[in-house]
Amino acid sequence: MRPPLLSPTSLLVALAAAVTLAGAEGLSAQPASRPAARRDEIPAAYSAIREADLRRDVGEMASPAMRGREGGTLDELRASMWVAERYRRIGLVPMGEDGTYFQWFDITRTRVSTAASRMRIGGEVMTLFRDVVPLLVVPAEASGAVLWVPDAADTTVDVRGRIVATPLLAPAPSTIRANSYTFASRYADAAISGTLARFARRGAAAVLLVASASVDSAFDVVASARSRGAYDVDRAVPRAANGSDRVAPPPALGTGPTPAFLVRAAMRDTLARQPQAELSVRLERFTAPSVNVVGAVKGTDAKLRDEYVVFSSHQDANGVRATLEGDSVHAGADDNASVTAAELAAARAFVRQPGKRSVLFINHGSEERGLLGSRYHAAHPVVPLARIVAVLNGDMIGRNNPDSAALLGSQPPHRNSSDLVAMALRANALTGRFVLDTIWDRPTHSEGWYFRSDHLPYARLNVPALMYSTNLHDDYHTPRDDPGRIDYPKLTRMAQWMYLTGWFAANAPARPALDPGFRLER
Repeated sequence: MRPPLLSPTSLLVALAAAVTLAGAEGLSAQPASRPAARRDEIPAAYSAIREADLRRDVGEMASPAMRGREGGTLDELRASMWVAERYRRIGLVPMGEDGTYFQWFDITRTRVSTAASRMRIGGEVMTLFRDVVPLLVVPAEASGAVLWVPDAADTTVDVRGRIVATPLLAPAPSTIRANSYTFASRYADAAISGTLARFARRGAAAVLLVASASVDSAFDVVASARSRGAYDVDRAVPRAANGSDRVAPPPALGTGPTPAFLVRAAMRDTLARQPQAELSVRLERFTAPSVNVVGAVKGTDAKLRDEYVVFSSHQDANGVRATLEGDSVHAGADDNASVTAAELAAARAFVRQPGKRSVLFINHGSEERGLLGSRYHAAHPVVPLARIVAVLNGDMIGRNNPDSAALLGSQPPHRNSSDLVAMALRANALTGRFVLDTIWDRPTHSEGWYFRSDHLPYARLNVPALMYSTNLHDDYHTPRDDPGRIDYPKLTRMAQWMYLTGWFAANAPARPALDPGFRLER
């Protein structure tokens, strides 16, 4: 049940990677196939997609006033109200609850409780997420003398039942992610996971990882991210192929992975003296509201208007976090105000000139928290799922090389509709004429990019689905992802491409067919 102070009514009152030609992985791109296409296939309403509108909408949605639109917060709900007001001004039909644009759902959040947890090392009280960072959302209870392991690579040390302290190992270069976040935070994540793997299943009561100088520089970034905890949504499409549609109970003491903590580099000498330590980590769980914003343009054909083409974006970003270069707001201009702006542009075009089929515009909530809004809507669609003929989802479409883009779901095993792919390629030949990168759609790609956006729950339910992207970049999930860094001429071409694909799907005599034998690899 939604907390009373965060009900929809009170809210309404209160609120009134990168395709780079010199990337670390290199570019293995191919010119897009050019299906036979004619300029007279472009509808007159195509002219409604204007760079000036895109620039304005990205600027407003990714402004500092939106405070990063973090899922499950008032900031996300403020952005959702902004999207709904744009839907109203454009003239979309409300498709949410009680004649509104809103489909509400509760997200479940589990995190380390700073109020109920405590930690002391050598008599000194440690403040969680300032002096020490719990790296996992698991409870812990341990006390005793610290066991100092000067080399984490030494697996001969018996650590069973002990509170272990060890310096972080430098990560192998191949384990450091490319094209996302700052280098310092990517380095820290790789160092933490690599060192912690050395203690898996060895029976330690807890592991204290001492930051190196490099990781210490990203300590506050790591703390800010890990303090969020874990999120889920009940009775939704599972994120994994064999997952459950129910929220799992919180982990019990003594279950799950070994509790692990990151401590600052300044603690090294103290821990090397193997002081007494005690720790008691408790979890807290609560629900918070999030929302999908849904509107429609009704089709003109009496036989086809009960079928829907979906344009998909997400309105949330990553909120206010650790300061980087003087800024702490993760504005989310590329991720994903760029696509919301493109979706609004397509909505204006369809209102001006409707297609034969209806078109559903969805801004999903809490995508960054685990595709929560799309997983919920796919399980509880506002129109019957069987009537959704295609999902055109976008994620980050305004950066990187001006003539490159990616169409995920266009090659096996991710392709689930050759018909829909053909429409998208035909639209690209008439609009953006992008060189299509094929690397990011491969099942072997290290980022698993296909599995990280809102088309996925629909594809799992055998709805033809595509993801448009210009891929990751070094400003991804940082305060540097701001409106001033968007390539607006490129964004305009991406918006035109998405729109024209949707126009083809909305007016084709037959709905895009599902490819026989479609099955995702995970």
